[in-house]
Amino acid sequence: MLNFEKHTLQNGLTVIVNHDATTPLVAMNILYKVGARNEDENKTGFAHLFEHLMFGGSVNIPSYDEPLQRAGGENNAFTNNDFTNYYLTLPAQNIETAFWLESDRMLSLAFSDKSLEVQRHVVVEEFKQRYLNQPYGDVWLHLRPMAYKVHPYRWATIGKEISHIEQATMDDVKDFFATWYRPDNAILTLSGNILPETAFALSEKWFGEIKSLPAKNHTIPQEPVQTEKRTLELERDVPANTIYKAYHTCSRFDKDFIATELLADILTGSKSARLYYKLVKQEKIFNTLSTYFTGDLDKGLFIVDGRLHENVSFESAEKALDIEIANLTTELITEKELTIVQQKTESALVFSEMNIANRALNLAYFEMIGDASLLNKQIEQYRNVTREEIRQVARKIFFTENESVLYYKMKEAK
Repeated sequence: MLNFEKHTLQNGLTVIVNHDATTPLVAMNILYKVGARNEDENKTGFAHLFEHLMFGGSVNIPSYDEPLQRAGGENNAFTNNDFTNYYLTLPAQNIETAFWLESDRMLSLAFSDKSLEVQRHVVVEEFKQRYLNQPYGDVWLHLRPMAYKVHPYRWATIGKEISHIEQATMDDVKDFFATWYRPDNAILTLSGNILPETAFALSEKWFGEIKSLPAKNHTIPQEPVQTEKRTLELERDVPANTIYKAYHTCSRFDKDFIATELLADILTGSKSARLYYKLVKQEKIFNTLSTYFTGDLDKGLFIVDGRLHENVSFESAEKALDIEIANLTTELITEKELTIVQQKTESALVFSEMNIANRALNLAYFEMIGDASLLNKQIEQYRNVTREEIRQVARKIFFTENESVLYYKMKEAK
């Protein structure tokens, strides 16, 4: 049970504090409820660009990293399709430095032409290195738009294409900041050696005067039900043929979410998991095989991907996959299989809460999806999943009309 206290400032900023006197540190986490799903389809990659811009200096502080490092702190950030997250850890006696730094970034970025050009270049190079010039790097640039035709999950966090970032103007950047980087669209969490009353007082001191502008209407189009199998073949200079199968599945708010997570683990979560053991170890159809659930706020994808063993055809590999996957829709998994993944998940959850940075992030995430108290109900939810629920979820996911398949083919030697 993770104890915490919560307070909301008049400007809408939610503040959550988990007091832990056993550590000399405090972790601060600020989650902004904006990700790639909130972008204009003609201006994609902005959420990720802002992750970089937020370190380029704010209105009163030209350098973010320098004062934080002097205070003995470290920081990082990440962006995904659903939200953008900033986090830092520093000694408890220097925690006010964190409030100073983060409040000034929320108040206003410096918005200099130099900072925009520097970060634009960084993001463009990242796009090239990670997505265009790396083996298998462009998978999501093709798999997402094949699976999604309407929903903004059809583009990756990096953006739909480089030109959207290359052509971003200062007005575009300022508008994005004003729309999303606001106290009522943020959740501030702290975990470590800080009392709730101290944290709330510092929050009021540093964030209380930041105003929230009227929110803009933003409707996210929902993806229609897929009614036919979609396929795409790509030929690239890669070391092995690989197959990617994407199935539409539930949202984070769906009752099937927990069972869907466990299903992915049941298939390939260990070397003894049924799909991995049968098709990699026994039949040697694949060299590697993995299954995972994107776990998005809106309806996500269940992914199966495997690198084919040499001399195995796409046709035979896909047939073997389909047979094993179909078994889950008719047969119940064993009690042992379910117990193994439940215990593994429970251990991971308990272990993650030993780290104050993880605690701060988890509190922010669960507050975003409804209430931070949901964090304390996780283990019970995983324990309560039944074998029949796993089978029912498999039936909802694994059918031909619901899949998009990418055949990623290695170039043949000339």
